[in-house]
Amino acid sequence: MAVRACGLIIYRRLQSPPSAKVADGIEYLLLQTSYGTHHWTPPKGHVDPGEDDLQTALRETQEEAGLQASQLTLIEGYKKELHYPVRGKPKTVVYWLAEMKDCNTEIKLSEEHQAFQWLKLEDACKLAEYEDMQATLKEVHQFLCSKE
Repeated sequence: MAVRACGLIIYRRLQSPPSAKVADGIEYLLLQTSYGTHHWTPPKGHVDPGEDDLQTALRETQEEAGLQASQLTLIEGYKKELHYPVRGKPKTVVYWLAEMKDCNTEIKLSEEHQAFQWLKLEDACKLAEYEDMQATLKEVHQFLCSKE
């Protein structure tokens, strides 16, 4: 059976001058794991028994980044499933998109992570080593820009 994990791709909009493009003010939250290869990823984790996918994404975000569901706005119309092998076993990760209500909210990391960064798309893609994560970030960015 495939391992299943769920998470949120979290972004914030910085106040930018009226002449700036909306896309220029968007930053994405990535967390650096404190285990393994210390890769960078949005908050995510395994589904617990009896939990639905979105509950898992919200719980993991609270555990890993200290963010409550009430501090986020879930963005309608975006949900992404990634499929890839981990140690020879299939894994499915489901991501939703969420915007920070207050871009100055403090991030409180759990022991699972050692660092976090708010990054513009280009820098987020550099840190997210995996191609499917890079592609997902670009897709999210396009999605957000197309909604303006």
